[in-house]
Formats: sequence, structure tokens, C-alpha cells
Amino acid sequence: MQDSFRLWHQTELMTSFKTNSFTSQEKRPLVLVEPNPRVKLGVKKLLRVSRGQDLVESIGWLSLLWVIFTFLIDGGLTGLTDLHAALSAVDRLSALVATDLLLIQTLLIARVPWLDRLYGHDRATLTHKRLGKPVLYLVIVHFLAVTWSYAMADSKNVVDEFLTMLSSIPDLVTGTIAFVLMIIVVITSIKITRSRLSYEAWYLVHLLAYGAVMLAIPHQINVGTDIAGKPLAQLFWITAYLFVGLNILWFRLLSPIVLSGLHGLRVSGSVAESSDATSIYISGRKLKSFQAKSGQFFILRLVTPGQWWRAHPFSLSAAPTDSTLRFTVGNRGDDTELMQSIKAGTRVILEGPYGVFTEDRRTQENVVLIAAGIGAPPIRALAESMAARPGDVSVLYRMRNKNDAALAEELAKLAKQRGFYFHILEGSRKSPRSWLPAGEDDHLPDAERLVNLCPKVAKSDVFICGPAAFTQTVEKSLHLAGTPANQIHSEEFAW
Repeated sequence: MQDSFRLWHQTELMTSFKTNSFTSQEKRPLVLVEPNPRVKLGVKKLLRVSRGQDLVESIGWLSLLWVIFTFLIDGGLTGLTDLHAALSAVDRLSALVATDLLLIQTLLIARVPWLDRLYGHDRATLTHKRLGKPVLYLVIVHFLAVTWSYAMADSKNVVDEFLTMLSSIPDLVTGTIAFVLMIIVVITSIKITRSRLSYEAWYLVHLLAYGAVMLAIPHQINVGTDIAGKPLAQLFWITAYLFVGLNILWFRLLSPIVLSGLHGLRVSGSVAESSDATSIYISGRKLKSFQAKSGQFFILRLVTPGQWWRAHPFSLSAAPTDSTLRFTVGNRGDDTELMQSIKAGTRVILEGPYGVFTEDRRTQENVVLIAAGIGAPPIRALAESMAARPGDVSVLYRMRNKNDAALAEELAKLAKQRGFYFHILEGSRKSPRSWLPAGEDDHLPDAERLVNLCPKVAKSDVFICGPAAFTQTVEKSLHLAGTPANQIHSEEFAW
């Protein structure tokens, strides 16, 4: 297969429709940006990403090995002659490992660009979640071991000893507060608890995680026997804390405010796309410096009295230009309902762009774009900027009602202009386990129906965006149709 190709400009149109044409009134002329003129194909380009991931993961493992090594050379396992000595060793080691993992966990969720480009938001978030419980368990072990060992030394019960420690060791008060905050954060991250919280409530609670890290610093640096008075260990931990802290301070707090102000970001207009979705246009100066790509998302914050403290992730719904970014927002209640009637001129703060749901991860000439519901925006943007010859791209839009589906009319026109195949998959599912609608061929398995729609799907890159359950079902069909896992791309705005 060739490594790259240039876009062929032809007048031939190759649009096919699964249902009748749209009857909704035309809202505005469809003006498309020029697609990418070139894209590098083949799996070799992914080796650079893999090497970057290997480097980052190696540094993470080395930091963990380093703290264990410093514990051992400091006599961590010597003199283990009784229970008190064993508890002291467990206390020290669990604290060191937990702190190192906590810093890694915090960095993963900080949405720093250099990590996001390697892993994407959903993979970093998943790893962050997986580290949550081990960190908490280690902190609990540390808390119990240190209190028990001190109680044995002073011949007191555990409760009395803990109260004595709180009154006699000032830094232990902040350490205990950090411990309580960590418990709150982990509890609110459990699926059954998280499902009962709004995004805003969850977001505010998780700001406590930063507080937990900050409050633990004095206790660790000044009291920890493996750090206090040891210049090399102090250098390591201070450097680690500064590295994580500065990444969070700049990329999560200062950078969005500074850059949004410099570029003069404001709402320039909004257009209703369906009964429950509105496109919001953000204008500004020299927006190409954001280096945004179709398929990526931003964290959007409207600077109004009631919404400035709330932020939400939204994908670009059109290819970005130097003067305009467009987001199509579905009405899902809360702030998204207010956004349906946002006033022009409202100031905006953008954080991002984020995500690897872009053409950079493409390896094949043929591409299949699959959207469902509000997953249409990033698919619409990808279709606009995709480097392709007529017939190379197939777009599948799964919907219940084509006359009230966001961006469906735009996708149809875009496909016609660019020579893409466009299939509207309208109606209720044929069965609870299917992602395809009932039809004349609904006796066939989903994988076979998919191949009938897109005969080259096994040799295509497939980009899927929609609800998590929908994405998972589509991925199963793709595996059965013979599409390799490295050619299937999806990204979830997990929280």
C-alpha cells in the first residue's frame, strides 16, 4: 500500500441514500473548508506514538522502582525482628508507593497536551480510574500501620494514640484531612455513586483531589523518615511535585484563561439544527494557533454570571478555521438547555483541544464514519476535512427520525459534494442486541448487513462516535466483519 496520496479533485458524485431525501427547509448555504491535501497511511506512523507511550510508561515505572530502591537502601527491610518493626516497614513503603502513584494518577487526569496526544482522553481517564482504588488501599494501609506501630511503642490503644499524634504532630492534621478528601473522591468515583451525581457536582468534588495532594506535602516532606533530612530523596519528591503541579497550573488553569483572552473568543452566533440541538459558533483571532483538528473536542466555559464556573466537553462539528470554531450542543438538561439560546457576544473560555479521534490515526485509504445521535458532530467535522478520493469514504448515520436529526442534512450535502457514500439508518433497532434498524434484510446478522453497506469495511479505518453502548455494539460487528482492532477508532468523554 502506498504511504500517502494527494486529494483528487473530480466532479463525479457518488452519494447513495438508504432512505428518501430530506424535506426540511434549507437553513443556510453549506460552505466547506478545503480538505486535507495529504495524509500518511500505513501502520508505521503509529510506531512513533507507541515509542512515546513506551518512554512515558518507562519513566512511570522507574519512578516507582526508585522510591522502592530508596526505601531498601535506607534499611527498610533490616531489623524486622518483631511486629512493631514490620508495621514500621509497611508504614514507610506503603506511603512512598501511594504518593508516587497518586502523582501519576493526578497527572493523567490533568489533560496535559503531551499526554493527550499519546493516549487520548478516554484511555488516560481509564488508567486514572484504575489507579484510584490501589492508591486508596495503600493510604489506608499506611494510616493503620503507622497508628498501630506508634500505639505499640507507647503502650496505648489505637484511638488514644491517634488523638495524641494529632495533637503533637502539626503536619499530621493536614495529612489526615488529605486522607479524608481522598476517601470522598474515590467514593464519588464508584459507578453507582457517580451515576447519581451531575457532572458539575462530580467536577467540584474532584477538585478535592488536588487539595488532598497539596495537604499531604508537609506531612510527607517534614515527617516522613524516608524523606526528611535526606537531600537526594527530597530533591526527587520536590521535583516530582513541582512537575505535576506546574503542568496542572498552566494547562488546567492559566493557559485556557490566557489564550482565550488573547484570541478574543466570543459567541458569534447560534443556529438550531434540530428540536434538541444547536450549533454554537465561536469566533476569534488567529485560531489556527490552537492546532485543533477535526474529531477533537474542547472543554467549553461560557463567561456568564451563572455559568462561568461550569465547564462541558464538546466536539468540533465543523472543520476548524482561523476565525471560527463550531460546536453542536444537544439539549441534555442543565447548562446544555441554556446553551440553546446563548446570546452573541458572550465571552468564552476554551480548554483544549483534546483527543486522538482524528485522521492522524488513519492507516487505510478507505474510511467508514459511523455516527449516532449527538455523536454526529465529530463525524461531520471529520468528513469535511478527510483527505479522500470520491468513493473512498462511507458515512453511516444511525438515527430514529431523519427529519429531526442534528447535522443530517449537512452530512448529506457534504457527501454529495465530496463524492462520499452516505447511508441513513433510520428507525427502531431490530432487536435489543442490534445497532441497526429493522428492514428488509434484518434477518441477517449485523456484521453481514454492515458488509453489505460497506463492502471494504475489513480494509478500512472506522471512526465511531455515539453513546457508549452503541459504540461497543458496533465494535463487535466490526470484529466479526474482519476489521482489525487497530483500524477501529472511538473516543468517549468519560468522567
